[in-house]
Amino acid sequence: MSILSRILGREQRETVATSDPSLAEFLGQRVNGAGFVDPARASGLAVAQACISVISQNLAAMPMNVYVRSGNGGRERATSHPLYGVLHDQFNAQMTAFEGREFLLVSLLTNGNAYARIETNARGQVIALHPLHPSLVTVERLQNGRLRYRVSDAKGLSRAHLQDEILHLRYRLGSDGVMGVSPIQLARETFSLALTQQEQATRQASRAFRAEGALVFPQSIGGEKKAGALEALRDRVEGQVDTSGILVLDGGVDWKSLSITAKDAEFLDSRKLSNMDVARTFSVPPTVVGITDNATYSNVDGESRALVVRCLAPMARRVEQAMNVALLTAEGRKRYFVEHDLAGLMRGDMKARYEAYRIGREWGWLSPNDIRAWENLKDIEGGQEYLSPLNMTVLGKREDREDG
Repeated sequence: MSILSRILGREQRETVATSDPSLAEFLGQRVNGAGFVDPARASGLAVAQACISVISQNLAAMPMNVYVRSGNGGRERATSHPLYGVLHDQFNAQMTAFEGREFLLVSLLTNGNAYARIETNARGQVIALHPLHPSLVTVERLQNGRLRYRVSDAKGLSRAHLQDEILHLRYRLGSDGVMGVSPIQLARETFSLALTQQEQATRQASRAFRAEGALVFPQSIGGEKKAGALEALRDRVEGQVDTSGILVLDGGVDWKSLSITAKDAEFLDSRKLSNMDVARTFSVPPTVVGITDNATYSNVDGESRALVVRCLAPMARRVEQAMNVALLTAEGRKRYFVEHDLAGLMRGDMKARYEAYRIGREWGWLSPNDIRAWENLKDIEGGQEYLSPLNMTVLGKREDREDG
């Protein structure tokens, strides 16, 4: 468009419609019933924060080991592999493994994508992972089908990385098959309602939960009297922090409330339902995040196990497979693999564990050293022996005994 056209007012501009949530966030679009919900604000909800913390901290606290496949179909920890120390002890020079894994999981649950730059040695083995904030990463699909990642720094400079140089975790694949979709965006209606209710509660609390209403006079009054009455009422109700709440209205003045109380609007019950919906979004049982309205001893214990089976285990498998592909070569995956150790979360109390150990020991599939390993005790000499019940025999030898 030329300068003359701008001066004469003939400039034309086109509006580009897009559903990209990042653009909506950049433009500061507010929460509404069907639009973009800011992940930073939504994750600030108490229940959402509790869900994200439960998932990220529990998985980050679980041991994540590199295993080597043994000849008999078993496994052994590959403690000498460089990747073992990265995932188990230290992500990089400034970050522990717990901090790095927690950062990635929080990014995954909040934005739907998590990134880390891969640092390798001369042999191509991973020696460090450097987590990246999702807002600094742009993903491009090349003509050959591979991905390229552009990472910006604090100075605004960007650097391109190939697909093999970036660990990319996705919460759920979007329609493009490349980017993950945030659980907050998938349930944006739920989070929009919860945020709206929180804002309403904040407004009511800032007004000390004072009701809105009208002063009704039996006869018409002048402007000065009306202004004076409103000023006196405002000074009595709003001008004092510590007030008894007692008003004296004379001259036939009546008070008519125009607002609906939280109880009449079932506001508190509605907020409880919203909290339940937020917990469902992350597949976290209610009692785990402090919603204990219907909690009993039995269902609390059951929901703790449900957290592992329905929430943590699928998330752990999602992370494991992405790491196996990104951090190990195709040849290396034939021998090594990455896996969380969730056994500690599945164990019951001491009495239940010892009863299970007794059954496994008596029926012959657990040795003393197997049991001691589960309890983080060192092996003992002769602890690899397996028992065989006297009333059992190998299949096919029963007829030989009967003939004899």
